[in-house]
Amino acid sequence: MADEKIRLPSGIGGLVRYFDDYKSRVEINKNYFIAFVVLVIVFYLFIHFR
Repeated sequence: MADEKIRLPSGIGGLVRYFDDYKSRVEINKNYFIAFVVLVIVFYLFIHFR
């Protein structure tokens, strides 16, 4: 019975890392992004309470 053991391939528990060093083609400065979000919110409030 000891010879009938099923051997599974060793792994890391299903944790697979595909793109650890992924770098986006589009880089946006975080200050510009925050300013854009604030402008969108102000524009929405202006339209909503007009």
